[in-house]
Amino acid sequence: MDNMRIVMSLTADIDVTKLIEFTKNSGLKFYPSMIWIVSKVVNAHDEFKYSWDKDGNLIKWDFISPSYTDFHKEDENFTKLVTVFSDDLFEFHNRFMVDKEQNKYKRAFVENQPSNFFDVSCLPWIKYKHFDVHVFDEGVFLAPVITWGKYEMEQGKYFMPLTMNIHHAVADGFHLSRFFIEVQELINSLSYKKNKAL
Repeated sequence: MDNMRIVMSLTADIDVTKLIEFTKNSGLKFYPSMIWIVSKVVNAHDEFKYSWDKDGNLIKWDFISPSYTDFHKEDENFTKLVTVFSDDLFEFHNRFMVDKEQNKYKRAFVENQPSNFFDVSCLPWIKYKHFDVHVFDEGVFLAPVITWGKYEMEQGKYFMPLTMNIHHAVADGFHLSRFFIEVQELINSLSYKKNKAL
């Protein structure tokens, strides 16, 4: 059983220049837009949607939604909440902003969150080389844990570290590599015209 607790972890620098430009032109915020980017790629692949039901049976969700943190500068605490995934960036962004506003006075975990989630976190204060988490130690958490750090300009473009941790029982290096490739492709495909994503 110990070999079933192996975690695959990979960090890659992602070019987010186009996402920064797109969000500014579209009146969107970067954080929920980046959450949508990784959510869309995660939901495109079955290996990221496995979990266990209450009886311990392996299941695959139809979709999974991001569980993320909302940082409060005034008291340096967090709210942990889930916004239901939408395939449409603007719809998801609207849901995110509503959830953020409705839960702005809560701290820690918001109650009654859905079970079909994956974990997202952000460290916007530092550009790191690698980031690791240990929620997989008991061998039962199968969903991805995705983290990104501060973006910085390098040679005229903005690069940001992006990390995925995933249980080796459901994914391997191929699946991780495809995730990063498709995140970059999705960012590169964004275009702005009359407030619509094309």
